[in-house]
Amino acid sequence: MKYYVNQQAPRSGQGTKEYPFKSIQEAANLAKPGDEVLVYPGVYRENVNPVNGGTADARITYTSVEKEAAIITGAESVKTWEPYDGNVWVARISNGLFGDFNPYVERVYGDWFVQTILAHLGDVFLNDKSLYEVETLDDVLSPVIKLESWDSDFSIYTWYTEQDETADETIIYANFQGLNPNEENVEISVRKNCFYPVEEGRGYITVSGFTICKAAVQWAPPTALQEGMIGPHWSKGWIIEDCDIYEAKCSGISLGKYYQPENDNKWSKWKYKDGTQTEREVILQAQREGWTKERIGSHIIRRNNIHDCGQTGIVGHLGCVFSIIEDNHIHHINNKQNLAGAEIGGIKLHAAIDAQIRRNHIHHCSRGLWLDWQAQGTRVSQNLFHDNTIPKEFKGDRVALSVSVVVGEDVFLEVSHGPTLLDNNLFLSERSVKMATQGVALVHNIVAGGFVAVGVGTNNGAKGISSPRYTPYHVPHQTEVAGFMTFLHGDDRFYNNIFIQQDLRPEMVEIMKKSKAEKNDWDDNNVETGTFPFDSYPTFEEWDKEFEGYCGMGSAPSDRYYNPLPVWTGGNIFMNGAKPSTKEVNYAENTTDKVSISVVEKADGWYLETNLYDVLPELKTGIISTETLGMAFEPEQKFENPDGSPIVFDTDYFDNRHSLVPLAGPFVDKFSGLQKLISKIN
Repeated sequence: MKYYVNQQAPRSGQGTKEYPFKSIQEAANLAKPGDEVLVYPGVYRENVNPVNGGTADARITYTSVEKEAAIITGAESVKTWEPYDGNVWVARISNGLFGDFNPYVERVYGDWFVQTILAHLGDVFLNDKSLYEVETLDDVLSPVIKLESWDSDFSIYTWYTEQDETADETIIYANFQGLNPNEENVEISVRKNCFYPVEEGRGYITVSGFTICKAAVQWAPPTALQEGMIGPHWSKGWIIEDCDIYEAKCSGISLGKYYQPENDNKWSKWKYKDGTQTEREVILQAQREGWTKERIGSHIIRRNNIHDCGQTGIVGHLGCVFSIIEDNHIHHINNKQNLAGAEIGGIKLHAAIDAQIRRNHIHHCSRGLWLDWQAQGTRVSQNLFHDNTIPKEFKGDRVALSVSVVVGEDVFLEVSHGPTLLDNNLFLSERSVKMATQGVALVHNIVAGGFVAVGVGTNNGAKGISSPRYTPYHVPHQTEVAGFMTFLHGDDRFYNNIFIQQDLRPEMVEIMKKSKAEKNDWDDNNVETGTFPFDSYPTFEEWDKEFEGYCGMGSAPSDRYYNPLPVWTGGNIFMNGAKPSTKEVNYAENTTDKVSISVVEKADGWYLETNLYDVLPELKTGIISTETLGMAFEPEQKFENPDGSPIVFDTDYFDNRHSLVPLAGPFVDKFSGLQKLISKIN
C-alpha cells in the first residue's frame, strides 16, 4: 500500500494521493511490511517514530518524492526576537514548547566526553548554520574569536541561555552581528531526533532522499544509548540513502547500541570502575541479550551528504556489525571544536565486525574514520581521505594554542586484533593512519602522512601501574566473543603502497614539537611518512626462531609470548624522502625528484593533481591476495570477504583490472590517477 504525505495540504486527509496526510508520523503509525510512504516537498517539524518495521522480503520505504525537498527537522522557527543591546537580541520561549525535553536545560553529557564548556543540547541557527554557545551573557555582548574553530570568523556569532522559572520560560540571547533575526531564517533546535524508532527491533526500513537536520541529540559513547538524528535503534537491515544530513548537535546517523540501564554512562555516574571495564561488560551483556548476526546490523548507508555535525557523521557500537557504508560524502565534522572527547570523527565505530567502508569521500574532519575496539573483518577500500587534521586556517597566533587541540588523522585504528584491511585508498592528510592496534594490512594505497602511535596507545593511562586494555576478539564472521587479549603490536602487512612525504605546515610542526615535549602513552605525534616506525619489529623468520624446540611448561625462560609480532612488507615505493623500514624487501625509492600531490575541487567533483606518475620508479610487484596476507594472529582469521571467500587485489580504486605486474598504489596507470576521483553528491 502507498501512503502520501504533503505538509502543504490544506488539512490532513486519509493518506491517499488526493487527500494526503500532513505529517509523516501519521503514515508511520500505519505503515506495515511492504508499504511505501511518499513525502512531498515541505518542512516537516517532527520526530518520526516508525511504529512498525518491515521484513527482509517486504521492507517499509519512506521516500522524498523530490530529492532533499522533504525536510525533517528538529528545529522550530523563532520570529519573536527583540533588540537587547547593540547586535544582541533576546527571545523568550514558553517551556510548553519543549514538553518533557528542554534542550536548553539538558546538557551534553556522557562517558568519554570532555567538558571543555558546559554545553547545552540546544542550538540557535542562522540561515541553517549553528551559532556558538557561550557561558555568560557578557560573552554574547563582547564575543571573542574562537581560534580553534575551522570557521573562526563566524565564531563571534554567539548565544547564551538561562531559565526564567517564574515565567516558565527559556530565555535566549544571541549576537547576530548586525542582522535582524526576524528578517532572517532563525531557528532553535527543539527535538532530540528526526527519524528514530522509540522501540527496538523495527528493522528493514528504507529512508531515501530526505533532508534531515538540526536535532538536539545527546553525546553517543559506547556505554550509553547511542542516538542520532536518524538511526535504526538496535535492529537489522535499514537502508539510509541519498539524504542530506547536517547540524546534529552530536551525531548525524547512529547505528549504535541499545539502552542498558545497568551500564548507561556508568563511568560518569559510578566513578569507581573504569570506563574500559564497563565497556567490556556492555559487550558481554549485549551478547547475553541477543546481539547476533540474525537480529542486529547489516545496514546500508549510501550516497548521503553528511556534514557539520558536532560529534560524528556516523556513529555505531555493536549495532554497526555487518554493515556497508559506501559512496557517502562526509565532511566538516566537529569543526566548531565546541565538543571534545574520545568519540569524535567523520565515522566512529566500535565493533565494526565485517563492516565494509568503501568509496567514501571523507575530508575536513578533526578525525576522518575511527575504528575502535573489535575491528575484525573490517575493510576500508577505495576511499578518498584528505584534510582531516587541525584547521588549515587560523586567525591569530596558531602556536599559542594549547596542544590539547584535537590533532586528527585520516584513520585511527585502536585496540583491535584484526584482521583490518585498508586497500586502494588515498590517505592525504599529514597524519595518515594512527595504529594503536595490531592485525592490519595496507595494500595498494597512497600514504602521504605519518603512521602514528606505532607500539603505543593500547594501555589505559594509569599513572604508575600497568594498565593494559584487554579487548575482545570474535568467532570469525560472528558476534560471539572468542576471547580477550591485550596487545603485542605488529602483526601488520604493507604491500604495493606508495609513500610520499608531504611538505609540512609550520604550525603543524610547531604543535607536534610542543606535543612531543609533553610525552604520553597515547600519541607519538609522528608526521614523517614511511614504514620506518616498524624498524624494531621482527620479520616472521626472526619471530619464529623464538619458538624453536620445546616451548611448554619447564622450557627455558623467554619473552617469546610477549614480544612484538612480526611485520611483512613488499612492493612499496618511497618518494620525497619517505623512509622505508630497515626490514623492507623488494622496494624502490626516488630520492631525486620532487613530488607534489593535492586534491582539487572542480565543478563536477574532485581531482588529484600530482606529478607522481611522471617520476614513479619502476618496481616489479606481484598480485596480492588473501593467501599472501595470511591470518591475523589473535583471532586466527584471514584477511577475507565477510562470507569467508578469498580476496584477490587485482583491481584498483576505480575497479579497473591490474596487469600481472601491478603498479604500486591505488591506480592501474597514470591516466586513471589523473581522472576525476569522485563526483559530487550534491
